[in-house]
Amino acid sequence: MTNTIQESPGAGPRPPRVRLKGREDKRLRGGHLWVFSNEIRDVEAHVEPGDVVHVVDGFGRLVGTGYINPHSLIAVRLVSRSSVEITEDFLTRRIANAHAHRERALPDGTRACRVVYGEADLLPGLVVDRYGDCVAVQSLTAGIERRLDLVLAAVQRVLEPKTIVLRNDSPMREYEGLDVEKRVAVGELAGPVEIEQDGHVFLVDVLGGQKTGFYLDQRENRRETSALGKDRDVLDCCCYTGAWSVYAAAAGATSVTLVDSSGPALELARSNWERNGLATPNELVDADAFKTLAELGRAGRRFGLVILDPPSLARGRKHVREALKAHRTLNRLAIAVTRPGGHLVTSKCSHLIESEAFMNSLVGAAREAGRHARVIAVRGQSLDHPVILGLPETGYLQCVVLEVI
Repeated sequence: MTNTIQESPGAGPRPPRVRLKGREDKRLRGGHLWVFSNEIRDVEAHVEPGDVVHVVDGFGRLVGTGYINPHSLIAVRLVSRSSVEITEDFLTRRIANAHAHRERALPDGTRACRVVYGEADLLPGLVVDRYGDCVAVQSLTAGIERRLDLVLAAVQRVLEPKTIVLRNDSPMREYEGLDVEKRVAVGELAGPVEIEQDGHVFLVDVLGGQKTGFYLDQRENRRETSALGKDRDVLDCCCYTGAWSVYAAAAGATSVTLVDSSGPALELARSNWERNGLATPNELVDADAFKTLAELGRAGRRFGLVILDPPSLARGRKHVREALKAHRTLNRLAIAVTRPGGHLVTSKCSHLIESEAFMNSLVGAAREAGRHARVIAVRGQSLDHPVILGLPETGYLQCVVLEVI
């Protein structure tokens, strides 16, 4: 299904209107999709979490259609600038459009990717990740949760998966007043599923792994930096199931040390090495990255390539300062164990941490380590995680490649 499908305006009864204060419509007309609770002047009727509403400006002019949650700081999430009905057909069209974008953007035959990325695909609160014949669905808002049966029906129509797993265990659901759960909704799941990326194979724990089982957002970054591992000792911190190190080993790394605090993740990493037939010597370390980097530094260990891909360190705005300190510390320790002329590939994965602030944390890290570093590349998230103009929150991943001198 590759053709873009157009949506038609809704013809049903008009939903309740949410009237904005003053000029609060300006940001929305510029492409943003969130209405915050303090931007609302009034709601014309009683509404429940997940109800569809029309958002209007101070003059009563339509700004768009969205779903409301009166108990959330983000009170309304827009799905359209016009009046639409959020039906199964509507959801099918939106998911089909998102799928068509991935088919255009990604290499032919790609069957492991993010098919729906929430706001970037004009479906706020919905994530759909495809792992071959298995699909993981995340419902993150009351608006999606109220229509979950319709969403699953639409996913089946567009993607025709054998298995659908609900990964409704994100902390974001708590802000929407939703319960946390993980379960198989359609079909059966006997264990990890196998996917292929750039000629490498990986096992994915769709039901129990981090996020929905695999870091799909780093695909191009792993591919573009893999050659830096050739003829070098590689240190992969926060390695999860070892995807970065598999790329580096296949490119000719001399040895690889994988560090993660999750034993089950490291077991999958071991399996991934075996499935790819890699002969490169490797060491798996089940430990905290901060502690391990410090110990390696004290022991005088040095590496030609260090990869640092930690999970999100900022769970909310009040945690940003603390998260930046953690990034600075991690990168200081990583720079200290990088050989002169070696490279550090380091990432942050939170929209709450601005790009400039992250770069400043790297400046501080290099200064504290007593080293200089050249910026070789600054990259973003993979093509199946598009950034939508007017909504900077959709651009959360930053991957920086440094040459340490």
